[in-house]
Amino acid sequence: MWNIIGLWAVGVIVIGISHWVYKWKNPKCRGILPPGSMGLPIIGESFQYFSSHSYQGIPPFIAKRTARYGTLFKTSVLGQPVVISTDPEINHYVFQQEEKLFRCWYTKSAIELTGMQGLIANDGVVHKYLRSFILSLIGPERLKRDLLSEIDLVTRKHLHCWARRGEVDIKEAAAIMLFIFFAGKILGCDEQEALELREHYKAFYNGFLSFPINVPGTAFHACLQGRKNAVKVIKDIFKKRKLSKEKRDEKDFLDYLFQEVDNDEALLTEAIAVDAIFLLIFAAYETTSSSITLLLKHLKDRPDVLGQLMEEHGQIRRNRVDKDAPISWVEYKSMTFTQMVTNETVRLANIVPGIFRIVLKDVDIKGYTIPAGWIFMVCPSSVHLDPTKYASPLTFNPWRWKDEELHSASKKFMAFGGGMRLCVGADLSKVQTSIFLYYLLKNYSWNVINDGNIIRQPGLIFKKALRIQIREIQRENDKEIIA
Repeated sequence: MWNIIGLWAVGVIVIGISHWVYKWKNPKCRGILPPGSMGLPIIGESFQYFSSHSYQGIPPFIAKRTARYGTLFKTSVLGQPVVISTDPEINHYVFQQEEKLFRCWYTKSAIELTGMQGLIANDGVVHKYLRSFILSLIGPERLKRDLLSEIDLVTRKHLHCWARRGEVDIKEAAAIMLFIFFAGKILGCDEQEALELREHYKAFYNGFLSFPINVPGTAFHACLQGRKNAVKVIKDIFKKRKLSKEKRDEKDFLDYLFQEVDNDEALLTEAIAVDAIFLLIFAAYETTSSSITLLLKHLKDRPDVLGQLMEEHGQIRRNRVDKDAPISWVEYKSMTFTQMVTNETVRLANIVPGIFRIVLKDVDIKGYTIPAGWIFMVCPSSVHLDPTKYASPLTFNPWRWKDEELHSASKKFMAFGGGMRLCVGADLSKVQTSIFLYYLLKNYSWNVINDGNIIRQPGLIFKKALRIQIREIQRENDKEIIA
């Protein structure tokens, strides 16, 4: 009797599990889903997606599935049903349908890490407001008016310090330079305060692209602690500034934030401001320092690119009355080849592994139906490294950007995102990289002594430092003289 009941119970469990697995592998859809595999229940294909691989080329996870299923395929990552596109036309369509058929989406863990009320957590009116406000602080007009000269000054200062040390880890040195600048500009931190704050950000970054398992000892747990500590510092600075009666000769970012927070008609609250600042500082230093590192990795073997850069920068100096004056906005805009080099660097860098949108209602695309509630992922690297879009796509070739648009996204270029969510810091990053290149090549001799070890997992991970030797030089009529 009990044997029969036991067998019956086991049978029910087996049937139940089988039915659950079947439903997982064959999700409901009113039309035809794109081809692909949903992987294991709950886990999906997360382990394959997060596996480490070479930083060069299209990620194997994407390449293998594109070869098997085509440019539009389904999968599941971190428990979410996902459709991935490597098709430029489909990607463009998705960006054009922002807030209509698709809306920006991030994982719950990403929002938890970057702030429940921050820029990526909000959409619609609040997002547009935050985006507009941040652009007023770091956008082209602000860059032109005063940030350009400040970036010029801080870049010269740090390069001089690097040369005195003689050897630097370029990723770490560039990150420190940028972090000190932005922590000072946004929060009014002095150099020591900025360095202490960055320690919390380092803990945050090390776990940002990890599996979201919040258990002591995991990278994700350390990441949450890093965020918690960094936010505490930001809130303490807020409190200290509010209580301070010191009169400031010139407004900084915090002054503008407080002005907005105190405005009853504004949407900005102190909680939103804290989350916005936390993410703004992180984005401002981390992505650009990665780009600068990869740029030097490419330049070390390209004397032809270096020669063209030197010629462009030399022309700027020859046209000047004051050879040591800060770079002007007109001069920056004249650096067309420098900006071609920057575009080529970020095309190959693919710092953002995927751009995510949530499907607002069932969408029909190229004969397939993507159900509402599913996640849509645009894969930039598959477009940036497509041989039908770029000849010899793995080759570092800045000249491919000749006569191309250098300051906007397109169907085949989305290093800074696309649509309504185009990166607010795109112009800022390009200015920083251009200024850095100008002074590095003008005043310093350098060579790479350790090529580093860079992988993707799926974002960029610098496992071993790329180190350079650097020494200061003087130039007379564009000829190098030992300082």
